[in-house]
Amino acid sequence: MVHLDRAKDNPWQLKTAPGTAEYTMHVEDRDGKTVLVCTVGKTVLYYDARCIDDLHVMLKDVGDWVDLGGADEQKEAKAGTVEAWGRDPGNPVGGWYGLKKGLRGRFGVYVPPLMEALGLAELEHNAKNNRMRAL
Repeated sequence: MVHLDRAKDNPWQLKTAPGTAEYTMHVEDRDGKTVLVCTVGKTVLYYDARCIDDLHVMLKDVGDWVDLGGADEQKEAKAGTVEAWGRDPGNPVGGWYGLKKGLRGRFGVYVPPLMEALGLAELEHNAKNNRMRAL
């Protein structure tokens, strides 16, 4: 299990895979659950922190590149992408890793750069259609 120790006063400074948007992530305990707090401008999203370990296992199992496929919660995620896996009833949490109703999507946008920063994954940085794979 990856040790996540960044508090609000020392967040990860991240950029989306294409490098077009900056955001921060830090870790908090909320209602007895460890969560990733993703702040993009004034928007705050929450993801179950176990997604880091679970996604790493999934990527290792696949053993190859996986499309990111980021999408808002209200939009259908492209099958076979990190985004689709992050909301699939067959994943280890039985559905959404996003925890804030209405803002549960974009998993494939904001979690992969953190995985890269943690040294767990390789991430492409193209203008569009980026992929990731486990390290």
